[in-house]
Parts: sequence; structure tokens; C-alpha cells
Amino acid sequence: MKNLENIPIGQIVAENYNAARVFTAHSMDFCCGGGVTLAKACQQHKTDLNQILMELESAFKAKSDVSFETHTPDQLIDSIMNVHHRYIKTTVPAIQVQLEKLCRVHGEKHPELWEIKNSFDEGATALMAHLQKEELVLFPFIKAMVASKRDEFELSPPHFGDIENPLQMMEHEHNSEGSRFRRIKELTNNYECPADACQTYKVTYAMLKEFEDDLHKHIHLENNVLFPQTRQLFKEFEFINHKK
Repeated sequence: MKNLENIPIGQIVAENYNAARVFTAHSMDFCCGGGVTLAKACQQHKTDLNQILMELESAFKAKSDVSFETHTPDQLIDSIMNVHHRYIKTTVPAIQVQLEKLCRVHGEKHPELWEIKNSFDEGATALMAHLQKEELVLFPFIKAMVASKRDEFELSPPHFGDIENPLQMMEHEHNSEGSRFRRIKELTNNYECPADACQTYKVTYAMLKEFEDDLHKHIHLENNVLFPQTRQLFKEFEFINHKK
């Protein structure tokens, strides 16, 4: 196993997704916080570096059933849209219904439910706008770059100028959602239901946890796999050398 101490944890996961299980178990953010080196992440979380290295070595021995580092940008986009965008669009309304029920029945005794609901509703609105910007602006341009290289046709400069403009906006929005769900995780006591929780309570918390897990995978694929590929691809086009 190569020296991992000075490698960003997002890159480690991008190269072998089995690492995600290790980082998740230690609450290390490999998606929004994926730019932090392994040594720095261990320091921040007061976690023993050697222990993490041993766990990673064990994880890497297992066959990974998820591998995206060999996917082209257009293949990644298709996967992101078909899996993660679709998941958000179908799951958000269901969670909102569940949270509404919880607040109505248990909100007086557990007032934190109202903050959870408000945070999730705000996140849902922001995520829907975020998906639309990706699907209508960023992703079509990335696919156009791939097609231009493959089919050898000239591509016009994008209306948004440098690719850093939309990418940095998407990364900023990813960070905002990551912070929002860290707060939801705190409010739910790491999705641990109170002693008086009914079945609806348990189902809702399970859905919230699943949603956060999917969001981590989603953001990781974009921040640590798709966006680096996109930055590299954009450099290959001549129009970047003719900016005013």
C-alpha cells in the first residue's frame, strides 16, 4: 500500500471506494472535506493515523463493487443523474411528508423536530435548484466537451467563461448541504431515536440517514472524480488560450 498520509482523503476514496466505509465509520467527511490529507483528517478528528492505515489496508484487500475512476466524464454524469439525482427527486417529497407527521404528533415534546424539518425543507429547495443548474448548464457542456474530443468537432466557448465559475459554485453549494446535514445529524443524535419513538419516528430517521449517505456518495463523485476530470478536459480546448 502506497504512502497515504499526505494524500487527500477524497482522492483515496476516488481510487478505491472501499475506503469510504473506513472514513464513514470515523465520521471523516470525504466528500465536502475531501481535500484534506489523511494525516490532517486524523489530526482534526483526534484519530490514530496508524489505526486508520491498518483499517484502510484491510478494506483495500476486499474487492470493491464500485469503481468510478475509470469512467469518462459523460459516463459519470449519466451515473450521477440516473442514480443520485433521481434518488433526490423521488425521496425528498416522502421525507417531507414523514417530517410533517412527526412535527404534528411529537413536535411539542421534541421541539428539535421543527428545526430538523425546517433545515431539510431549506435543503430540499436548494438541492432542486442545484440539480437544475447541473442538468441544464454544467453537465451538457461537459458532455459537449467529451463529444467534441471524440468526434473531432469545434466547440464554442461556454457562456459562463472559465469552467471554474460553475465548478466553484457547485462546490460551494455542496459545502452548504454538507454543513446542513451535519446539523441535522446533531439534532437527531446521529439518527438515534428517543425512547418514546413510534414506528414513524424510526422510519423517518432511517430515511434521513439513508439520504445523507447517498448525498455523501453523490458529492464525492462530483467533487473528487467528475470535477477534477472536467478541469483537466477544459484545459485541452484551444478557446481557453484565447480568453480576453
